[in-house]
Amino acid sequence: MPETKPTVVVLTALALEYAAVRAHITDREERILPGRIPVEIGRLADSPWRVALAELGEGALNAASLTTQILTGLDAEAVLFVGIAGSLKKDIGIGDVVLGTKVYGIHGGKWANGRFLSRPEAWHASLPLVQAARSAVRDMEDVRPHFKPIAAGDVVLADARAEIAAHLHEHYNDAAAIEMEGSGAAHAAHVNGQLDALVVRGISDRADARKSRGDAAGHQERAAEQAAEVAMAVLRKHRPRDRASSSPSASASGTEEGPQPPVYGGDHIHFEGGTFHGPVIGKITGR
Repeated sequence: MPETKPTVVVLTALALEYAAVRAHITDREERILPGRIPVEIGRLADSPWRVALAELGEGALNAASLTTQILTGLDAEAVLFVGIAGSLKKDIGIGDVVLGTKVYGIHGGKWANGRFLSRPEAWHASLPLVQAARSAVRDMEDVRPHFKPIAAGDVVLADARAEIAAHLHEHYNDAAAIEMEGSGAAHAAHVNGQLDALVVRGISDRADARKSRGDAAGHQERAAEQAAEVAMAVLRKHRPRDRASSSPSASASGTEEGPQPPVYGGDHIHFEGGTFHGPVIGKITGR
């Protein structure tokens, strides 16, 4: 597989999420990145992408650290975090897929006078990936997609009456789902500064006391499969950057229509391409 093929990093937290994405990737080969981090690299059929797949484990801090190391070891253009989440809205059901227009880090704040005053952080999804996702899901009749914010924190919510559920309702009222790792991956992509990023989550439960029964019934596996299917459809729509036209050498050589001579003011004449290379001072005679 040529190293010049554009690369996207797809991250998961759980083994079942990893397996759901892995089923879509062919010609896989394991590579050990700096820091002794194993990833599998393969191809996504009907797309230009080389996919680097990694399983990070649970937690935002873990996701941030390992995502940073993986991105350091790969020349990637985009990163997707794909997995499962709990629904925070009555109209978002099990098996639906939430594509995070932004990710909230929900634990920032200050306790004062018996109240929690939120100091949230938020990371917006990349517009090119969101637009690719909107295009991709139009033809996916078996998927109910939702383009909504996602809440991320180091907590498994399995009680709709818990204090944190009320906290989310009051301070993050537009959040459609809750999960654990999206903020860490999103922050790592943001710090990198050159990556498109998106969190894709299949809904496996309603973040209430019925969670364990749903997990036992296979809701997690189904939600992970839905999220993986949508994520791969997004990548098939998402176009790699034109590296040739965006590179410094390409910029110096001109536009897509071919090399263009520099424009000078005054009485400078440019002889680039001729026998004499470089500007000279001359006199314009009208000819």
